[in-house]
Amino acid sequence: MSHDRSLAEPAFPGDDGQVDPALRPALGDRDALLALLGKARVFVPIVAVLGERAAEGPGGGAGPRAAEGSDKNADMAAVLMTGADGRQALLAFTSVAAMEAWNPQSRPVPVHGQAAAQSALAEGASAIVLDLGQPHWQVVETDDLQHLAVGDVLARTAAGTAWVRPQA
Repeated sequence: MSHDRSLAEPAFPGDDGQVDPALRPALGDRDALLALLGKARVFVPIVAVLGERAAEGPGGGAGPRAAEGSDKNADMAAVLMTGADGRQALLAFTSVAAMEAWNPQSRPVPVHGQAAAQSALAEGASAIVLDLGQPHWQVVETDDLQHLAVGDVLARTAAGTAWVRPQA
């Protein structure tokens, strides 16, 4: 009996969790970082979120265990921060070490910066906080986040920097 099943190729084969080599020289330089972030690999932390699930008795009502306490369950979720102004931001890190310094229990999900921007927007966030707690941390927000999500690239021009859309 032949099974023609195969696993999908990993998106980042041989990834060692270090800062993406293309991104390393850009850390601390906002424009250089934005120019490279869309295609660079970053890590979005996933953490366990404790939830509650009440035991149900016959007819859908609360059963005897609900009186004793609820069953606990855990879901995995990406981390959103809420700023003082109420806006939310998705956390992302350039390396596993930077992520573990923030929270050793978090699990890294490697994605391209563009996918992180798309996820942030899909979650209703208006920013990405990159490398929280590191000396070179950055906030990517509003228009910059939108440009990253659609695949635009920040380019340096004689007049300054500008977002450009690569030709397909």
